[in-house]
Amino acid sequence: MKFLSTKNLTVYILLALPVFAVAQSSTTTNGSGTNAIPTAVPFLNISPDSRSGAMGDAGVAISPDVNANYWNPAKLAFLENDNDISLSYSPWLRHLVPDVNLAYLAYAHKIDERNTFGASLRYFNLGSIQLIDANQTDQGVYKPSEFSIDASFARKFGANLSLGLTLRYIYSNFSNGAFVTGSGQQNKAGNAVSAGVSMFYNKPYGDGSNFAFGAHISNIGNKISYTSTGPSYFLPANLKLGVANTWQLDELSKFTVAFDVNKLLVPTPPLRDASGNIIKGSDDNVSVPAGIFRSFGDAPGGFSEELKELSFSPGVEYLYNDIFAIRAGYFYENPDKGGRHYATTGFGLKYDVFKFDFSYLIASQQNSPLANTLRFTLSASFGGVKNVSKK
Repeated sequence: MKFLSTKNLTVYILLALPVFAVAQSSTTTNGSGTNAIPTAVPFLNISPDSRSGAMGDAGVAISPDVNANYWNPAKLAFLENDNDISLSYSPWLRHLVPDVNLAYLAYAHKIDERNTFGASLRYFNLGSIQLIDANQTDQGVYKPSEFSIDASFARKFGANLSLGLTLRYIYSNFSNGAFVTGSGQQNKAGNAVSAGVSMFYNKPYGDGSNFAFGAHISNIGNKISYTSTGPSYFLPANLKLGVANTWQLDELSKFTVAFDVNKLLVPTPPLRDASGNIIKGSDDNVSVPAGIFRSFGDAPGGFSEELKELSFSPGVEYLYNDIFAIRAGYFYENPDKGGRHYATTGFGLKYDVFKFDFSYLIASQQNSPLANTLRFTLSASFGGVKNVSKK
């Protein structure tokens, strides 16, 4: 019978299950502190691509590209090329664990002038853990990982509005079916299915300028469990709202300002006394639909605490001749709700049908596990261009 060593269990499994505190790292998988609202599989809310990653994680309403599969699938309907594909890679939490990384593959196919199909694969590698048996005998190395597979459909309704639907399968495995020493619990892989809805409004004005608004609700699905008889946890159901305005500065130059607001749609844990009785707030052991609706008004600290559960992402992009881009942004999460806050920067280059994007994260906190995070994205468009002017 195989067991997980105590040290590696703490570093890897509890890191991946942020419903528990991790004393060694004081962080969760997505980089938030352990005072963030707990959910399973927080890797689903890690920004995967370099363009938005360089703009402070703003991506809901910026101009469409194939990575809209993650940010706002409704934007896919406004893509012009028949086929777009993108591959992103990021070493993650390098200051805590050296071999953790996130890879993201996205694809979009323009069915006709109104309809677009999108698909994506997100793979999160959590490094390696050492397996031992009850006698502390080496049982080899196991590599825990998580992934999700998405399929989206986006449709234009007129010249300015589009809507999107997304289905997602989530697989999360940390333990290879091992027993946790002393607990009697057998770990297992977590599985879930979720859905998402999105919208995008895009309004050109003047001579080449554009205003856009977007909304995306994602990860609405069943709770996920990692043990044979233990509790189950909420997926990171999430609401993103964003606006973006692009100005045509001259014949070759464009400048975009974007701003996203983000909120988890999961219940806030109540304050409890030493006996576990609720002394402030609401019981968070509720169904998924109830949790979504309660998330707007269940914080123990009232409305002021609800506001703290919002995170903000302002970002800018300068684009020259559709060939070279410079980007910058900032991400802010309240210190009482995770505490991430960092500046970002990056650039993009285009050659023929290929694009390369790079981003760099500058953490505001000293010794932040997110400090110096890099993202790389390579994308391509092929197969011709649809006549997007048709209604």
